[in-house]
Amino acid sequence: MPIVNRVADLHGEIAAWRHDIHAHPELLYDVHRTAAAVAAQLNAFGCDEVVCGIGRTGVVGVIKGSRAGGTRRVIGLRADMDALPIEEANDLPYKSTVPGKMHACGHDGHTAMLLGAAKYLAETRNFAGTAVVIFQPAEEGGAGGRAMVQDGLMERFAIDEVYGMHNLPGLPVGAFSIRSGPIMAATDNLTIEIEGVGGHAARPHFAVDPILVGAQMVSQLQSIVSRNVDPLEAAVVSICTFHAGSADNVIPQTALMRGTVRSLKREVRELLRKRVGEVIEGAARLHGAKANFTLRPGYPVLSNHERETAFAAAVAADVAGADRVNAEMPPVMGGEDFSYMLEARPGAFIFVGNGDSAGLHHPRYNFCDDVIPYGASYWVRLVETAMAG
Repeated sequence: MPIVNRVADLHGEIAAWRHDIHAHPELLYDVHRTAAAVAAQLNAFGCDEVVCGIGRTGVVGVIKGSRAGGTRRVIGLRADMDALPIEEANDLPYKSTVPGKMHACGHDGHTAMLLGAAKYLAETRNFAGTAVVIFQPAEEGGAGGRAMVQDGLMERFAIDEVYGMHNLPGLPVGAFSIRSGPIMAATDNLTIEIEGVGGHAARPHFAVDPILVGAQMVSQLQSIVSRNVDPLEAAVVSICTFHAGSADNVIPQTALMRGTVRSLKREVRELLRKRVGEVIEGAARLHGAKANFTLRPGYPVLSNHERETAFAAAVAADVAGADRVNAEMPPVMGGEDFSYMLEARPGAFIFVGNGDSAGLHHPRYNFCDDVIPYGASYWVRLVETAMAG
């Protein structure tokens, strides 16, 4: 069962929606223009219900099937709407018009593809049950998925199962990848404040250098994964910012570092949290400095449910061909707040290939419009197959 013919006919229209969203990126929960455009389209499609303001600025559309029979299930399909605080480096007719903001993760494509599927489903209604299309804000660090769940998303719309999709650079266009169980990492956010004793750079023996202390911490923190975590388990400790000093002849009083700690299993996450604290406190004490740190829990592990994963892989195979679906992809250490939705309901998260593009969160990234028929057809076939009647 290949790409849906009607979806192929809508390709140009869906791409135009994407280009408009791409040109007007919005961050976190401040997606008012995008959400308004999504709601207007859903109303124009004739959705049975369109609700705004779920999870602050999320939009939900309800489409009821017209086929008889079946168990009248309710299936949720989720796309994210927010962009990133990155200056776009692409020269495109629809390049970002907002300085310092761009769709560098493909959420413009995710939103447009789900809109295309919603248009088709509202036209045909060839299923027995209800499709709920979910347009979420604040995936990029704002936990919009959690906000929508806490706002009663699942209960209000009686959702039985929920599915998500993300594009993946490096995976060929028209290919899909998925796995059962943990597929994306838990993300904890680390902040370290070091206080030493400032002084003249020519008299370091009278100072306690927070840069030296911080450098020792960086080196030792990296050793946690290589020397404390089972080599067969996945873990990441990365220090990504290091700020200290303002002159080339002054040892500063303080230093500030930030980073991320990631894992795929609860026991590994607990080990990392324990060892990170011990390393920071030990390095500070060794050099006579003081250190305060916070390890703030971020998104939980995104773990696909077994039955729903097998179903999603089968639907992807119907669309793209079995030889273009990898149902045993290795996990990735990126984070994703669709994890909150999968904690609330069974479901699965799948990747669709974006081809040979720049990587996610890169200033030259761009969602590939050739992906649109595959992603939108996947959504359509998922609904029609799951609720065939």
